[in-house]
Amino acid sequence: MERLKNHGAFVAVLRGRNTVVSKDLVVHFLPRGGSDTPDVEGIRPERRMGLAVSKAVGNAVTRNAVKRRFRVLARTHEGLLPRSCDIVMRARPSAARASFQSLDAQVVRCFGDIDRRSRDATGVAAKRHGVAQRGIRV
Repeated sequence: MERLKNHGAFVAVLRGRNTVVSKDLVVHFLPRGGSDTPDVEGIRPERRMGLAVSKAVGNAVTRNAVKRRFRVLARTHEGLLPRSCDIVMRARPSAARASFQSLDAQVVRCFGDIDRRSRDATGVAAKRHGVAQRGIRV
């Protein structure tokens, strides 16, 4: 999974207003164009991730530990996400005290919800244009 590297990419994801919430984290996501469409930066779309861990989570050591956990969990479960999307994982202050197993379950649920919501959105868009997902008129 690639990283979101600039402020503009973070802002685009956050402005998309697509969020999935759990007890210890909030995942903002932005589905992007199909696999043949070049990205804004000229690269092929893949999954990209950014992390937001504020000082409310704890001191620098605590925040870095939370970020390491999030990176491991995102790498482990990235297959649950749509092929072409950007996500920003934002830690809530309680994430510092959460067990790894609890965070693991929350990431699985959040990533699954993102996949379902993005598939539902593409299905609704296809129906609006009179085309089902398999190219058959509705």
